[in-house]
Amino acid sequence: MHIDQERPRRRKLPPGYARILMPLILSIIMSGVVSAVATIASIGLGSGFALGWPKAWGASWMVAFPTLLLVLPVVRRIVGVMVEQPQGQ
Repeated sequence: MHIDQERPRRRKLPPGYARILMPLILSIIMSGVVSAVATIASIGLGSGFALGWPKAWGASWMVAFPTLLLVLPVVRRIVGVMVEQPQGQ
């Protein structure tokens, strides 16, 4: 006898949170990558990298997140002017 059990559904945040989550996640990823590249370029991949990169990442993220919060709406408008929108919206 096979009992079909539903998987528990993951709770999701309301749509309004996307305004904050998208720049938050984007800033974490981009500041991490850019600070890693800059740290490698300046001090290399030695033991100094493991100490220097987290500091550089933290400083980069503190600038990146608020910048994205301010700039992303402007970028969306610019892209909206440049890209044809789908019909029916």
